[in-house]
Amino acid sequence: MANPDAAHQVLEYLSKKGYNRTEAMLRMESANQDVDGRPIQTRVEESGGIKYGKAFGLFRNWIEENLEIYKPDLRRVLWPVFVYSFLDLVSDFYPREARTFFSNFREIFENEHEGDLRGLQAIALPEHVATNEIAKIYHSQRYRVTLSQTAFFNLIQFLESKEKDGGAVIVGILQTRLNVVTVERTAEDQFSLAKLLERARREENFPAEDEGIPGHNPGSANIDRNAGSAVLTKLKLGQVTLDAEGRQDIVGDLEDEDKAKPPIPGQHSLVEAFEQRIKREESEEVPGRTELPPRPPPLARDVAMEIQKVKENRDRMKISGRTGGVGPGVSVVMYTFHNTNDGITCLDFSGDYLLVAAGTDMHYIRVWSLNGSPLPGPPQANGQTQDTRPSSSHRLIGHSGPVYAVSFAPATASSDKQHITKAKYLLSSSADKTVRLWSLDAWSCLVVYKGHDGPVWDVTWGPFGHYFLTGSFDRTARLWSTDRVDYLRLFVGHDRDVDHVCFHPNSAYVFTGSCDKIVRMWLVTNGYPVRMFTGHTGNITALACSPDGKLLASADDAGIIILWDLAPGKLFKRMRGHGKGGIWSLTWSVESSVIVSGGADGTVRVWDVQLPNDASGQGKVVGEGGAGQKIDGAAQVANVSGAGGKKKPKEVMVTSDQISAFPTKKSPVYKVMFTQQNLVLAGGAYLP
Repeated sequence: MANPDAAHQVLEYLSKKGYNRTEAMLRMESANQDVDGRPIQTRVEESGGIKYGKAFGLFRNWIEENLEIYKPDLRRVLWPVFVYSFLDLVSDFYPREARTFFSNFREIFENEHEGDLRGLQAIALPEHVATNEIAKIYHSQRYRVTLSQTAFFNLIQFLESKEKDGGAVIVGILQTRLNVVTVERTAEDQFSLAKLLERARREENFPAEDEGIPGHNPGSANIDRNAGSAVLTKLKLGQVTLDAEGRQDIVGDLEDEDKAKPPIPGQHSLVEAFEQRIKREESEEVPGRTELPPRPPPLARDVAMEIQKVKENRDRMKISGRTGGVGPGVSVVMYTFHNTNDGITCLDFSGDYLLVAAGTDMHYIRVWSLNGSPLPGPPQANGQTQDTRPSSSHRLIGHSGPVYAVSFAPATASSDKQHITKAKYLLSSSADKTVRLWSLDAWSCLVVYKGHDGPVWDVTWGPFGHYFLTGSFDRTARLWSTDRVDYLRLFVGHDRDVDHVCFHPNSAYVFTGSCDKIVRMWLVTNGYPVRMFTGHTGNITALACSPDGKLLASADDAGIIILWDLAPGKLFKRMRGHGKGGIWSLTWSVESSVIVSGGADGTVRVWDVQLPNDASGQGKVVGEGGAGQKIDGAAQVANVSGAGGKKKPKEVMVTSDQISAFPTKKSPVYKVMFTQQNLVLAGGAYLP
């Protein structure tokens, strides 16, 4: 509009009619801009590359001085404005100003966008903008940001008032580079006044679910950057059912068990419990045999394990979540290791609940009997007499570096004297770049697996044994089988170390977590990535998939647990309560309704999966590191440590979906595990 009076009249008309969004957009479009949308310079000092630095500094200072309820939303705009300002500086042949701009403001975004900053740092010339992968991603699509209408109008009014001081520069970026979506506030959504106030009070800076560029930025699970946010690989998350012959064998044995020990009144027979589980599994979409890694023929031990699982599933303590606001009573047994000199690096419990294995920084593994009974010694060889003194532990020696992970092969408790379903094998990974398979009968190493080009941080068995998964310093995860010394699959995609790995319960998919703050989901049969979850602000420290196969839990060293809904590839919710230092272990209840976590703060915490963690139930924990505090399901705190003269510890906010917390006495929790009967085993080392 060339006539200023006409423009003013139109703006007044739109304001009177309540067309607030149209009015704001018209004000943006009528700003001093050229035909390409770039601002027309009206002040000498704004010409050249220095204008971007002044504009961004002005914009950032205004956000930090704004009302607390608007800061979390407005801060989301800073990152894309920073990226596009830097790229414009380089494209306009201002290399010195671009480097100064990047150095002055990069530290603001290092926690959340470390990977992108590393990629952008290499850009120095206009040719780099056309060839750099990160630059091409941002140039090819608009960056999406969702703001409340109030915050958006507040932003536009400020930029208009500071048009000649740098506001026009920011307006140009918003109009040409960003897709700003404004939403009205309602009482239920994330932009309600209560949610805004709560986010401001907690000073959270988490990315929004739909923020950024599809397939690249936080909130998207789509690994195809060119497909659009609506296209996702369809997953088959159902449990793998047994074939007809295997079912007949199990049903026949269960019938014999029911005859020998009839169920009590009101209790299902074992056959009925088994058939109910099969019907539930058949109702879900399951992967076909060609979509699963091939399995060896079932043995008598496999049938016995399935029978034991049916027994434990029927007789378990059922957990259905909160009832009337009261959390279920979850029992935790804590095993504490003393006099370790901080030498234990990892723990694992066997599936028959008889053994615990600990890896150490002294290059060996020690396996203990949980009930203190003597363990059988290794068999005698060559007729020589061996030391047969009874001992409740054995050492496994073979690694030449610290042991970073141990994992027992699948096993179940056994009621017969032969203990056919007991734990028979143990895997360990080490800084010496190898994985070792140990026999728990001979107490010796059977196989050494080599292939990684760096320390192996994690190893875990598949749900049916035979296969196992590793993650390493070399930024790869690898799938192995016990009958081959070479790896079967190579999973490549992370920018930094693969620190944690886990299987999906149906073994068709695997998950990897990295210190690049990304969790990836892969198809086992061809190694193709099917999901990418980017929302953590800290390094990934634990992964666990729910037994029903529908949710994934991931934790980081900032004390945050995120639940992901796998089918739609969306963030389900965040849970907070642990202090900083890392959540080192996660485990799910049999029903997938409760999750338990343990970590460096010396607590075991129980969480309700389905309960929303809105602002109304927030509480706080006073003191970190297991100082003796007691926390109940309503997040009430009573500090009973008796430390009257000490400095007040930092407060840790607890979301309302925490059911209970169990503090230890200065014992970081290395491992937590739900049994098949919904009891929890936990282990840690006392560090005075």
